[in-house]
Amino acid sequence: MPLISDSTYSKPPKYLFNGHLETIIPSIFRKIEGVIYSRERIVTPDDDFLDLDWSKVGSKKLLIISHGLEGSSHRHYAKALVKLFNQHGIDALAWNNRTCSGEMNKQAIMYHHGATYDLDTVIDHVESASPYNDIFLVGISMGGAQTLKYLGEKGVDLSSKIKKAAVYSTPCNLTDSAATLSFKGNAFYRKRFLKKLKLKMRLKGAQFPGLVDLELLDRVEDFTSFDTHFTAKIHGYKDAADFYSSVSADNWIADIQIPTLIINAQNDPLLYGRCYPINLAQKSRNIYLEMPIRGGHTGFMVQGQEFTWAELRFLSFLGE
Repeated sequence: MPLISDSTYSKPPKYLFNGHLETIIPSIFRKIEGVIYSRERIVTPDDDFLDLDWSKVGSKKLLIISHGLEGSSHRHYAKALVKLFNQHGIDALAWNNRTCSGEMNKQAIMYHHGATYDLDTVIDHVESASPYNDIFLVGISMGGAQTLKYLGEKGVDLSSKIKKAAVYSTPCNLTDSAATLSFKGNAFYRKRFLKKLKLKMRLKGAQFPGLVDLELLDRVEDFTSFDTHFTAKIHGYKDAADFYSSVSADNWIADIQIPTLIINAQNDPLLYGRCYPINLAQKSRNIYLEMPIRGGHTGFMVQGQEFTWAELRFLSFLGE
């Protein structure tokens, strides 16, 4: 019954006095200096490519980081984990989902919350080409959903080198998380995500004429329509509802076989309902669910500290 009821995070900086500020301010203004990546491009089984950004310190241990929606290896939350774990003698690899490394991918698909086939490709490559004894998987937001789904899909067949995992601000149930983007108070997030995703979809439509309806794209203003006519369409799902229910990470959480920490703040504006898998955690020997009252979405800032509480919590959990 690994439900952590006494979270140690409770006091964000005073100027971050609600979940929206805890989410937006770090996303826009937080900077992490001193991380220098070495990029490696690998080929996927469908003749596409993935860009992997490495930061090595000569360790036999490796942290693999999966980023959030419209994020990349250069987001503050990824670079912070790289820097923190490097400082503690652990190599880090932040991989970029298709279209997220600065270059449009080759195939007529992009990426999504359930695209665990690409994470699988990354891990297969790491195991075949790198001498690591211990591998830890971490994910932020969408990357957390990908990580949980991957672990559950693998189940008892998961590589013995993968020892533990940790995710935070994770939409464990994609249907309920997607619903938050229609909330009146979440217009900022909806407009921001749609602007970025529509730009990429226009590029994909130009790359593959006739793949999607670009005239309709200009009129789409909500995520249900976008995911029905674009995300679901190019990835083989019937509509948004089918897509959400089919790839939702909570379909696989019960099958996870290694210790896995899920941190979801109770005031996260992008999580709702089943994104807090209390029942699954209570029934599992491997899922540790921690739900701080504060933190926002990918926030968890600590006054005067370079690293967030969530990042330090990852280090503590994975290093135990």
